[in-house]
Amino acid sequence: QTRMTPTEYIKNALRTECETYHFTATGDVTPRMEHGAMGAVTEAAELIDAVKKSKIYQRSLDRVNLVEEIGDIMWYLAILADELGVSFEEIWEKNINKLRQRYPDKYTNEHADQRDVVKEREILEG
Repeated sequence: QTRMTPTEYIKNALRTECETYHFTATGDVTPRMEHGAMGAVTEAAELIDAVKKSKIYQRSLDRVNLVEEIGDIMWYLAILADELGVSFEEIWEKNINKLRQRYPDKYTNEHADQRDVVKEREILEG
């Protein structure tokens, strides 16, 4: 079975996006940016709620629901990425390059506390 590429995912996700927004931009923040950001946070809350139910209330961890919520987060991120004109691949590459700068080997508290934000910004802008 052929797997969907990140670019194909964004294209397919956008197929189900609403076509009309009933509010306008605020400064540089477009309705699609706002929709994507708010939706990702909302779905992230649903993800942590599923973890909470297992950890705090001793319910069985619903792995199917966790995967569903991750997918829902990705759907909103697809809208946001498209609105910003970037691919998931570009986002991933910039993120990994930033992390390589910040943590040359593995995470350490020292690296986290003493990161070079100027160099990280250069990487993200590059």
